Amino acid sequence: MGPLHGIKVVEFAALGPCPMAAMILVDLGAEVVRIERKPAPGAKPASDLFDPKIDILNRSRRVVTLDLKKPEGLAAARELVAKADILVEGYRPGVMERLGVGPDVSLNANPRLVYGRMTGWGQSGPLASTAGHDINYLSLSGALHAIGEPGGKPVVPLNLVADCGGGAMLLVVGVLAALTEARNSGKGQVVDAAMTDGSALLMTMMYTLKAMGQWGQTRGSNLLDGGAHFYDTYRCADGKYVSIGPIEPQFYALFLQKAGIVDPDFSQQWDRARWPELKTRVAAHLETRTRDEWCALFDGSDACVAPVLDMDEAPEHPHNRARGTFIEVGGVIQPAPAPRFSRSTPATPRAPKHGATGEDVLADWGFTPDTIDGLRRAGAI
Repeated sequence: MGPLHGIKVVEFAALGPCPMAAMILVDLGAEVVRIERKPAPGAKPASDLFDPKIDILNRSRRVVTLDLKKPEGLAAARELVAKADILVEGYRPGVMERLGVGPDVSLNANPRLVYGRMTGWGQSGPLASTAGHDINYLSLSGALHAIGEPGGKPVVPLNLVADCGGGAMLLVVGVLAALTEARNSGKGQVVDAAMTDGSALLMTMMYTLKAMGQWGQTRGSNLLDGGAHFYDTYRCADGKYVSIGPIEPQFYALFLQKAGIVDPDFSQQWDRARWPELKTRVAAHLETRTRDEWCALFDGSDACVAPVLDMDEAPEHPHNRARGTFIEVGGVIQPAPAPRFSRSTPATPRAPKHGATGEDVLADWGFTPDTIDGLRRAGAI
């Protein structure tokens, strides 16, 4: 059983980082019930846009479909929330209040509830009510401006920074911190997780380097943004890439030795003025062999060299296979739960499930047969 065994979570179905946060919680052993809103007659539910067998972010959930516009459906949602330890939602500010399950109502019924709110701009501020996506939230943190090559435009780092890191991960940290506090105080609270805040927090090291005068505003000119010849990706003879990152002098020396680079110019590792020229020379040198030839040469050493794998190759790498970094669920290859625990081993994830009425879930959460039958007759499930 995972370390969160016994924790009950109600997730209001949404897009973006909220499902990822709920996935992490269920991966770690919490019981997560996902409330999906019952679509209007003839309408296609949003969840049907995804094949339920491959919607990995929604794995392992139990699902209840409720019509929150019907009094019976709203009452059922409120009762589920009243029985939960954590609620997570990812709507714009004010939506949950209009649905009738906002923080005031929910905390009044369940004073120990941790109410996790995931938005891009946050619950307050001039932009709070406006639309946006990962790329927009990332723009305000300084992170997007910093990513890219010299003279080029900012490069979009997938949706890893705002949605996943600054959003989902910080929401999980927030609700678990609030849950710990609630066990001491007996009082729940609202966790306002904003992707703008989280993205800025992830930039802490770069803001530190900037304050120390070691980080410039020009993209691709700094230590950790590809500016250094010893911290970048390089194309090999077969068109594939390796990443190199021997920052420490002993690792740098080992990299030069194993790569067969003997030019004394490379001894000036920290001469920033020479980085562009040395990068050109490293690039020419690494193009003389294939990616796998270089990796075989560096394998097992401290030279800080790794192959840049695609999404088909990554699950097959020996290190990932040895650690079980990827698993197969219902025929779909996907990342395994993380991190690892010495005692509290999370269960193997289950394939996602959409479109269920959830009558079995309601029964398990203490709803009487008469109540469930009333919901069915009212068309609320």
